[in-house]
Amino acid sequence: MSLLNQKTVKKNINIKGVGLHSGLDVNLTIKPSEANTGIVFKRIDLKDNNIVIPNVFNVSSTVLCTTISNVHGVSISTLEHLMGAFYGMGIDNALVEIDNEEVPILDGSAKFFVEAIRNTGVETSDKPIKIIKIEKKIEFKDNEKYISIEPSKMSLDIDFELKYENSLIGTQRNMIKMYESDLNDIYNSRTFCLYEDVEKLKKMGLAKGGSLDNAIVVDKNRILNEEGLRNKKEFVNHKILDCMGDLYLAGYKIIGKVVCSQGGHKLTNQLLRKVFNNRENFSILEIQEKNLPHAFINKSHVRSVA
Repeated sequence: MSLLNQKTVKKNINIKGVGLHSGLDVNLTIKPSEANTGIVFKRIDLKDNNIVIPNVFNVSSTVLCTTISNVHGVSISTLEHLMGAFYGMGIDNALVEIDNEEVPILDGSAKFFVEAIRNTGVETSDKPIKIIKIEKKIEFKDNEKYISIEPSKMSLDIDFELKYENSLIGTQRNMIKMYESDLNDIYNSRTFCLYEDVEKLKKMGLAKGGSLDNAIVVDKNRILNEEGLRNKKEFVNHKILDCMGDLYLAGYKIIGKVVCSQGGHKLTNQLLRKVFNNRENFSILEIQEKNLPHAFINKSHVRSVA
């Protein structure tokens, strides 16, 4: 069976945790789903209008996390780490049942989502995957913040630069090839904040579930977490994880090159909205070749489906 066929999880995955911003306990179950259904969230604490689809145009907030909402105002927040895990692990279809608004933060990374998927295994269908191919360079700027996406032959490259005035974080940059690089450092990189911002967040009613167990906290030139960093570029690698998750709201895997400086949830979403607002910026291809990765180069192995 083709490596390029759609995948789902083999069986139910049950995860419990706390919401980073809400501080509430959350139960989440990732369930197998049929081909061509995509990723779907279902709020099982609600009886009606409880389906929420991860979609670029369903993003209702990008303040400190990504939040999606349906037309009835039902929301799912802080989904970027789970979506990043789905993207990296090649999960095309899944039903995510959740009994609260916020996806559990776990350890602040995608590590436990990825491990759960690996331990459960994946089921491969007989349906080929679809790919979004970027046809033109698109840019979005917000003062000093910048993000762009441009055509690429066969990969999704993410080149991310992080700049902080804090001397310990400073300037970090890393680049990954989504379909070729070892992503373990990306999956394992935790969310982070400055110690002086913690009280500000709490006064805003945010980070109620935050702790040193699920976030790196930097106080001037030291890290308050006893274990320190998991990898040398953990700060920028976490931003790449967020970017992966936000990009997967496109609905399909992307072939293109992303370059970002000082970006975040808002910039990634604004870029994708700009891409999808013009049909000439992209094409959707159904992959029919049986092996990776050269199918992405030779157009004779793909056909347009939209």
